[in-house]
Amino acid sequence: MKISVDISMYPLTEQYCQPIIAFIDRLESHPLVSVQRNSMSTHIYGNYVDVMTTLNAEILSVLEQIPQTVFVIKLIGTDREKAVIDACN
Repeated sequence: MKISVDISMYPLTEQYCQPIIAFIDRLESHPLVSVQRNSMSTHIYGNYVDVMTTLNAEILSVLEQIPQTVFVIKLIGTDREKAVIDACN
């Protein structure tokens, strides 16, 4: 099953930019998911198991380093990647 995820990360620290960028960079290093950045959130697309495995690993890594981090995650059980690309063209 393909899914689409919209995720925002809010480290509750003064130095919040670098942890966000590092988190997105690590998401992009996973070859089984597709990641699109924008100014408000990050979108992740792929098979449910691949996306959730990726998120599980990377969110755990962040929370171990910066426990005062809030994640806002929205999931939909369809592949919205093409719809987003078409809407932007």
